[in-house]
Amino acid sequence: MSQITEKKPRLTTSAMIASIAEDGQETRSAPFGHALVKLAEQRPEVVGMTADLSRYTDLHIFAQAYPERFFQMGMAEQLLMGAAGGMAKEGFIPFATTYAVFATRRAYDFIHQVIAEEHLNVKICAALPGLTTGYGPSHQATEDIAIMRGIPGMTIIDPCDAIDTEQAVPAIAAHNGPVYMRLLRGKVPVVLDQYNYRFTLGKAVLLEEGSDVLIIASGLMTMRALEAAKQLRKDNVSVAVLHSPTIKPLDEETILAQAAKPGRLVVVAENHSTVGGLCEAVASLLMRHRVHVDFDTVALPDAFLDAGALPTLHDRYGISTAAMVEKIRRRL
Repeated sequence: MSQITEKKPRLTTSAMIASIAEDGQETRSAPFGHALVKLAEQRPEVVGMTADLSRYTDLHIFAQAYPERFFQMGMAEQLLMGAAGGMAKEGFIPFATTYAVFATRRAYDFIHQVIAEEHLNVKICAALPGLTTGYGPSHQATEDIAIMRGIPGMTIIDPCDAIDTEQAVPAIAAHNGPVYMRLLRGKVPVVLDQYNYRFTLGKAVLLEEGSDVLIIASGLMTMRALEAAKQLRKDNVSVAVLHSPTIKPLDEETILAQAAKPGRLVVVAENHSTVGGLCEAVASLLMRHRVHVDFDTVALPDAFLDAGALPTLHDRYGISTAAMVEKIRRRL
């Protein structure tokens, strides 16, 4: 007797790496690369380093502007991090770029021992964070925040859009110590221009007020949270959106003040596994301070994810706008 197994739904498109921008949405090209060039005009100690991925982290913009300050380390991420630490010891501010999976999984020990233990001034900017590529578990950094949160003294940034990225670059350069920043590359959406937004390291920003639901989000999920809030208003559901671009150190004061407001469902949304990221950081904070709330998460499962097209995968794993809206509707 043959065993019958349930088939997974077919992927609807074939694109493997795609922009996270919606059709017709305003974007800016390579905001990280252009922001780094602008910063380097004022900061001669800024250097750019990569492991054979300058074009795929938008560092090629910097390399074209400052070829004498650009260092191509080849396919050797451990060497990249070790050399970046050496540069920092000599007084430079290295911005080291690669894919998030290679930075966190392949070069972890070098970041931990060479950079973090000596609190060196290295800025690790990692492309394809979370589920922003369809190339399967080898390229999907769904656990990168969890890995980096465990390192003492590591600052972690998860920008929402092009504006957030542009403003975060000089801010992390001004910060003394190691930084891990998730990097949105290519044509990056512009979202926060409507909110008179300014990035401040370590601070969360309330973008929308609401009395029924509070969504605490980071990265591209803040964009999705704003879209979800707009859709839910049509059902007379009032949704507040709190953007938390700094994952570590967490803005505990702002999160506690917002979460403590009575009568709201609190949802934490992140482009990361449910294990070890913003969701668990916020849940731990609320428990330690005895803030009792109706709590839920919108995040990726603790699993190795499929390869395929991003729109299909985001729906499948629950981080699309439609999936977020449906989950909140079920909870209310």
